Amino acid sequence: MDLQLTGKTALVTGASRGIGLAVVRALVAEGATVIGCARTMSSELADSGAEAVLGDLSTATGPSEVVRAVLEQHGDLDILINNVGGGDAADLRGFFDYDDDLWHKAFDLNLFAAVRTCRAAVSSVVRRRGLVVNISSLGARMPHTGPVPYTTAKAALTAYSKALAEELGPQGVRVVTVTPGPTRTPVWTDPDGIGSMLAAAQGISHADLLARLASDSGILSGQLVEPEHVASLIAYLASPTAAGITGQEYLVDGGALKSA
Repeated sequence: MDLQLTGKTALVTGASRGIGLAVVRALVAEGATVIGCARTMSSELADSGAEAVLGDLSTATGPSEVVRAVLEQHGDLDILINNVGGGDAADLRGFFDYDDDLWHKAFDLNLFAAVRTCRAAVSSVVRRRGLVVNISSLGARMPHTGPVPYTTAKAALTAYSKALAEELGPQGVRVVTVTPGPTRTPVWTDPDGIGSMLAAAQGISHADLLARLASDSGILSGQLVEPEHVASLIAYLASPTAAGITGQEYLVDGGALKSA
């Protein structure tokens, strides 16, 4: 199916690995001009067919600097994918053990990076009557599944997306939230990620935790969500075929969330 993305220009944040990298590859495969933003370059991003721009979006000025560089090089944006997020996902502790600095870091990366990037890019996206996709997390709906500052920031991002859709809709811009469940990304698979830490806390091997994670999370197929599953939905949402879709949240969680 041709998604009619040839000639479109997309900026994807958090593009060096995981879901962001999968989105970059999906949009490149559909003929879009893709700029992948990351704090550090990865070999996978370098080989993806996208142009890479380096920047730290967790800082106050990083988003505007990245967007300005992209617009100067490529002109207006049709598609903005706010995927950057995470942070110290293995930082699991009690609620009262998170100080203000940790809360600020979680919100800077998981909420304000998207807010600031949207602020810098919105005039461009409005001119193209384009699309903004904000990547949330199932933790926003199931806050016990991750560090409290992270899941709270993602819940705020979901609410922000809905408000942004209301404001930008009359100007022809669509805003959609995509909410992945447990996904086979380095957050879970890396030896220094949350998966390894949880395995150690439970007294089991990392491999055993990964083998049980899907079923323990309530995923109906018993298989983790793959980054490509999320990316294929985003590519479809970027297509003119999805022109009537805005203001919605799409779960890609394998049925893990059992309530509406």
